[in-house]
Amino acid sequence: MAPADFGHEAHVRLAYVYLCQDPPDAATQRMRAALLAFLGHLGIGDAKFHETLTGAWVDAVHHFMSRTDLCADFREFIERNPVLSDSKIMLSHYSAEVLFSDAARKSYLDPDLEPIPKPPR
Repeated sequence: MAPADFGHEAHVRLAYVYLCQDPPDAATQRMRAALLAFLGHLGIGDAKFHETLTGAWVDAVHHFMSRTDLCADFREFIERNPVLSDSKIMLSHYSAEVLFSDAARKSYLDPDLEPIPKPPR
């Protein structure tokens, strides 16, 4: 698969698949490992990997999964939650300065504008 073929929707789908199988922390770790392996396979290395975006998108998908009735598949889930198709929604939670910083790329940073909602326990 070419990097251009693995865009925003593919990242959201991967988070959804892992969250269907695992709790959020494990899903985040699996997603991190898969993305780093993909980048390594392409010879890109981990310089393109973004720790904060990975964790934040898993959190966002988890939030929407918790408030959506069981879906038959990812397509149905995204149709019920079209906001997840907008890659820019993280900018309502993070300032561009924080989100696109080297620190956010290297380690997970909490949102500086608005928390990503957590599902009720």
